[in-house]
Amino acid sequence: MTSGANVKGLFTERVVQSGRLPLFCFFVAFIVTFVIVRINVRLIRAKVRWWFKNVEVGDLHIHHVVFGVVLMLIGGVAGFCIPDAYTGWYALAASVFGVGAALVLDEFALILHLRDVYWMEEGRASVDAVFIAVAVTGLILVGVRPIWLSDVHDLRPDATVSVGVFLVVLANILINLGLAIVTLFKGKIWTGLLGLFLPVVLIFSAFRLARPGSPWARWRYRPGTRKFRRALRREQRIRRPMIRAKIWVQEFIAGRHDLIAHERTVSPRRRLDRGGRP
Repeated sequence: MTSGANVKGLFTERVVQSGRLPLFCFFVAFIVTFVIVRINVRLIRAKVRWWFKNVEVGDLHIHHVVFGVVLMLIGGVAGFCIPDAYTGWYALAASVFGVGAALVLDEFALILHLRDVYWMEEGRASVDAVFIAVAVTGLILVGVRPIWLSDVHDLRPDATVSVGVFLVVLANILINLGLAIVTLFKGKIWTGLLGLFLPVVLIFSAFRLARPGSPWARWRYRPGTRKFRRALRREQRIRRPMIRAKIWVQEFIAGRHDLIAHERTVSPRRRLDRGGRP
């Protein structure tokens, strides 16, 4: 009983009293929906007799991103309409929004490529998007916020700051955002995410070599140049084992993604040497 009371007291103090109950409901609804959806689609893919089938109207396959958009619209509009005093209803709206967001991000790759790549190699982008959303929401939920968010708070109209402080804060925000954009263009998604909470990581990653196949590498590294060869060696020696570990975790949770047809005949080494993804 004492342990249960402590957990309840901690939840009340850290979540309810801090105003994070809607975010907590969104977080839980998002994760639970994603897990249920992945179990569902894996059973459908396995053609289990006693399980559900794809939702189809005639020859049209209705993807669950459609239901997700509708639920996000309902939850979002409800959140705007419900007064802050009605915390329970506000939390319910956040839960509906979380369900819709999970359905949409689970098919993020379909939106990105405008074709059904759910079980193809490109479909991993959906799982990456979900993992990033869970990581960011989880960090904010436990009270970790991007460092520059406090700087934005200092730029409120009612904040009394000198012109010099204002310019320093504004420059800090712009520099951090610029470094984050460069890091993302270099193909370092997770490093860019971590850098939002720890800016020194952005300084390190923005000036390091880009990943082969990233937009930055395509723009700046010509095939055969020294930087291009260094990027390939680093990808093979350091990044590839990490990517294999990440893919194993993703496929354990979300199911196996197959290589697209024209890539199955090309070895991973040749795809990497051409500047493609490993």
